[in-house]
Amino acid sequence: MPLDWQRVFELLPKATFQTIYMVFFSTIFACIIGLPFGTLLFCASPAGLRPRRLFYNTLSRIVNLLRSFPFIILMIIIMPISRFLIKTSVGPTAVIIPLSIAAAPFVARLVEQAIQEVDYGVLTAARAMGSTNFQIIYKVLLPEALPALVSSLALTIITLIGYSAMAGALGGGGLGDMAIRFGYYGFHWEVTAAAVIVVLILVELVQAAGTIISRRLLVKR
Repeated sequence: MPLDWQRVFELLPKATFQTIYMVFFSTIFACIIGLPFGTLLFCASPAGLRPRRLFYNTLSRIVNLLRSFPFIILMIIIMPISRFLIKTSVGPTAVIIPLSIAAAPFVARLVEQAIQEVDYGVLTAARAMGSTNFQIIYKVLLPEALPALVSSLALTIITLIGYSAMAGALGGGGLGDMAIRFGYYGFHWEVTAAAVIVVLILVELVQAAGTIISRRLLVKR
């Protein structure tokens, strides 16, 4: 079929906006859910503030199970929840719910790992000064782990960009929907190529921003 670049330029802005919209809000909700659980995982771990072996093993296995769940299947399972909450199971807004749930355990594990990288001597010094566990978490551990947390955030956003593209296969909208519906099924390779290029650009921008911010935080620390 003949190239239709006018069609590409008509579809691309809206699809890009939908992808950014989905990823932005799902990142916020995933962090709201994942940050407390990641902190809880660290605190209950053998090297944490209050080790609880049974609790840690149980929560860790739940997080691992949710992380390994295929996103397409998870999205299908969560569709009734989206339909109940916002009266629809298609479109960018509906996809935010499964995206957030899929990314939350991923965020939790990254937060746990970021906090574990903090020098144990800092934790010991905070305890010696009589800080409570709450003060140690929010005034010592999280600020010290901030560079790693920023890198983790960038990785989460990149993962969600990929998830949002897969959501297009189920009517989620965005660049994935554009590539599949108008490119693949419409036999317009230029539409698919344009969507892929924009996804790659978004990923590179997020990765570059995460690296720059993380390095500056490391210098200032």
